[in-house]
Amino acid sequence: MSGDIWFISTGKFGALCLEKLAGKIKFTRIITGQPTRSGRNNQQNISEVEKTARELNLNDIIIRTGRLSENQDLLNIFNAQTPDLIFVIDFGQIIREPFLSSPKLGCINIHPSLLPELRGAAPIQRALLQNFKYTGVSVFKLTQEMDAGKIFAQEKFLIPENFTAQDLYKTLSEIGSDLAVEVVKKLPDCDFEIQDDSKATYAPKIEKHEHELNFEMTALDFVNHVRALNMSGGAYVVLKNNKRLKIVKAVIQNASGNSGTLLEISSEHNPVIACREKSVELLEIQPEGKKILTGSQWLNGMRLKTGDII
Repeated sequence: MSGDIWFISTGKFGALCLEKLAGKIKFTRIITGQPTRSGRNNQQNISEVEKTARELNLNDIIIRTGRLSENQDLLNIFNAQTPDLIFVIDFGQIIREPFLSSPKLGCINIHPSLLPELRGAAPIQRALLQNFKYTGVSVFKLTQEMDAGKIFAQEKFLIPENFTAQDLYKTLSEIGSDLAVEVVKKLPDCDFEIQDDSKATYAPKIEKHEHELNFEMTALDFVNHVRALNMSGGAYVVLKNNKRLKIVKAVIQNASGNSGTLLEISSEHNPVIACREKSVELLEIQPEGKKILTGSQWLNGMRLKTGDII
């Protein structure tokens, strides 16, 4: 697919879309965020999109940027040769003029929800946290209003019971990328649907406090948090010894009892712990500062018995 097409993105969903799109669309520039730094050694971490672009041997078209609207070098490039179309996916910045309207075919976005449902930063996580049975993906035209532009294509997706955020990121990026390729083939004459703003719901970013779980939650809410947060640091409980225990994988069980009580040991030798409603079997966990263990490995190390309070 020819033309002067830019790709602007930073995050994991954008990186997965780039991986799928790059074989079908020839991007002339890939714009991504500056590296971040973390850890004791102040290690430099390039964006997920830059990692993927390098893996695809697209190093020569990568441009790093801070605030897009303040990048004069990039504005000069843009003004000298305005692209025909810009993909903006999972970028984390508001796209302003002249980038928004100057391209002949505008800016398009792949958003992992059935817009106008779940506009905002965390549609995949919020769909799981709210126990949605269905979600989907939308390809739409970017406007100044957040995720509010006309929709070119949508596809609904039934969420499998065991799907995590990571699973949805991968699946919806693949579906959305395929839809986007078909949309680009039809532009500027692609059919579209205007969003009904009165039906809009929102998916704000995940806050730090939402990662902490407790056994006063229902088992359904507990497990949905584990599924939803597995790509953003994970969900954890604070044990009686004030140590954090990250919950990597858990499933609902029907046993019931006082919240936080070890009710039984499952047939797989994992702990089954009571919640406010039903219970959860801990399949995989990660003690603070240690590697991931199966629930049974952790249970053996803790020397817990049924009836103990976790």
